[in-house]
Amino acid sequence: MMEQKQYNLLEILERTEPALLDYQDWLNVGMALQYEGYSVRIWDEWSRRDASRYHAGECERKWAGFSGRAQSPVTGGTIVQLARMQGWVPPASPDGDLGWDDPISWEGGGAGCCRAGIKEPGDEWDPAADLITYLETLFDSTDNVGYVTTCFERDGRYTPNRGNCDRTAGKLIEELSHYRGGIGEVFGDYNPKVGAWIRFNPLDGKGCKDENVTDFRYALVESDSMGINEQYEVIKRLELPVACLVHSGKKSLHAIVHIDAGNHAEYRKRVDFLYDICRKSGLSIDKQNRNPSRLSRMPGVLRDGRKQFLAGTHIGRESFKDWKEWIESVRDDLPDPESLEAVWDCLPELSPPLIDGVLRQGHKMLIAGPSKAGKSFALIELCIAIAEGRKWLSWQCTKGKVMYVNLELDRASCLHRFRDVYQAQGMRPENLGNIDIWNLRGKSRPMDKLAPMLIRRAAKKNYIAIIIDPIYKVITGDENSADQMANFCNQFDRVCTELGVAVIYCHHHSKGSQGGKKSMDRASGSGVFARDPDAMLDMIELELSEDVLKQEENKAVCAACRQYLDAHFKWEDDLSQDDLCSSYQMLNYCENRLGTAQFDALQTALGAAREKTRALTAWRIEGTLREFPKFGAVNMWFDYPTHRVDDAGVLGDIQPESEQPSWKKNFKKKKTPEEAKKERMDSLEEQFESLRSFHQDGKVTLKELAESMGTTEKTVRNRIKEHGGFWVDDGNVGKK
Repeated sequence: MMEQKQYNLLEILERTEPALLDYQDWLNVGMALQYEGYSVRIWDEWSRRDASRYHAGECERKWAGFSGRAQSPVTGGTIVQLARMQGWVPPASPDGDLGWDDPISWEGGGAGCCRAGIKEPGDEWDPAADLITYLETLFDSTDNVGYVTTCFERDGRYTPNRGNCDRTAGKLIEELSHYRGGIGEVFGDYNPKVGAWIRFNPLDGKGCKDENVTDFRYALVESDSMGINEQYEVIKRLELPVACLVHSGKKSLHAIVHIDAGNHAEYRKRVDFLYDICRKSGLSIDKQNRNPSRLSRMPGVLRDGRKQFLAGTHIGRESFKDWKEWIESVRDDLPDPESLEAVWDCLPELSPPLIDGVLRQGHKMLIAGPSKAGKSFALIELCIAIAEGRKWLSWQCTKGKVMYVNLELDRASCLHRFRDVYQAQGMRPENLGNIDIWNLRGKSRPMDKLAPMLIRRAAKKNYIAIIIDPIYKVITGDENSADQMANFCNQFDRVCTELGVAVIYCHHHSKGSQGGKKSMDRASGSGVFARDPDAMLDMIELELSEDVLKQEENKAVCAACRQYLDAHFKWEDDLSQDDLCSSYQMLNYCENRLGTAQFDALQTALGAAREKTRALTAWRIEGTLREFPKFGAVNMWFDYPTHRVDDAGVLGDIQPESEQPSWKKNFKKKKTPEEAKKERMDSLEEQFESLRSFHQDGKVTLKELAESMGTTEKTVRNRIKEHGGFWVDDGNVGKK
């Protein structure tokens, strides 16, 4: 019983076009299928027929929310009703009603089995009047008309001959009016077993091919795959701009439809659009009918005992333009309003997080910041975090496949950056297969052109995120224009919805000071950039004081000393926890423990550590989120090539330069060798004078001077030698 019921319901569903349903009716079909025991696959495959509105994965998400509707279920009868509204006519069961187990079939009949709508004329039929009306409707009096009344037989099939095209519509109408007794007297005798044909576009009188068509007014719509009344219902429901509707005398209607094209190229384009709409609505049309010189059935003649008659004129919309505007308005891809009451007890599931507390899967995120903030490195770090299912900065990421669209770097540099970041983070590359890189430097397109190319390449890859770096390479239009940037950002929506992925991209800050601006207003161009994404992360630089840099340098020196000692000695019992945090104590211990060559090698490593510390930059990330509560600012170091969160809180109290009072602002400038030397000498003198004033006897030792300066005695000796104004004797220091 279940198999028979399923076959019947699926047959009815096959007669129903999703493109002609509104959003709520589409949902009702899914609910009905679930209630009747079918799988989501049936609903998904049927929904694919509406390619313009179909989104992969949407059926599965909706299906999961249909449970819990037992009090007011949507049943299979809904599908039957929707099919009826689209013109499907069920055959009656013996008691006159359609039963679930009744076989569903349709024998496409001719006029003899027509029901209400198209009826074969009776004895009162006037063939000449039908043809006169046909000619008057389609042609001007001076138009040459092509027609065929003779044919030849081959293998049981009758094929029309070339026919005639030497008389005008006015002449034919005049003669038909004069010889009201029969069409054969005007057009010539035809074979009543086969019928006769006529061309619906005017010709030049020199031939009957496409090149002889003088005006591209009409096209032929014909379907042999469904019953006459079904065809008629679809034609009416689509409001096709039919000039004349002719019954073929067998199993099809010939609709002569307004095309109103200016030339052959426009004609083909409009016919393709017409046929596509018809096909999606259930009319399977032979593409051979698309030629403007095509023959159609001539009304007013007999065909194997049945009448080829004019079933109607001026049906539907008045013109192709009017019809196209209407069809596009009813077939837009916008969802219809839905009742909150209808979904209150079965709310759809929220998309799961991609970045915990920041971004959901299928949503959009923008990272904005000034140049040299390491935005590209941050995005590469994010790619790796998603691929490996690790933390990115402070946030856990969902593991999955990600595509990185590289628009700026050459291929080799991009690939090396990924390896450098992996190595700098000390992470094993266990899921490299989760990262795809699309290198487009020098080959990028505007985003409206790139989006469909991206969608095509990513369609079957099961990505959960696509990262585009940077967007200035693909911006279309003026970035300060709100409407143009809204259209630009819509391309990201298109990628999100068609692929079901999150789209993440970066953009630069506007020029000039960012002081006084909110984080979401710092991105260059229109405010659309900040307001369009679901999450916006803004990076701003923190100005580091000399004290903070010395503190970081102290950490770097201690770490380098410890690393060197680990490689050469057993030392843990010699140093306290306080010693491990003092660069002076660590250097003093190393100087006493290491030989000259070893200490010189350590000094080289310390020089590199100090240089790297001086290259550190500090950043603060602030967020503007649509789906999650606002998070506290995240402070981090950019220690090339990676960012690391400031877990120690060193950066917590630092204000960005743009947010400092004007009297506190300063500008960092790279020191010249002369300036650096002067700073070293000034520091030596200041520390010496400070220590001498502290002691009553004015004595200063080399050891306490080194400790005060945060360096080693050897380094102090070198600086004293460089200065030239001090002496060292038996561990004591004095001025010359």
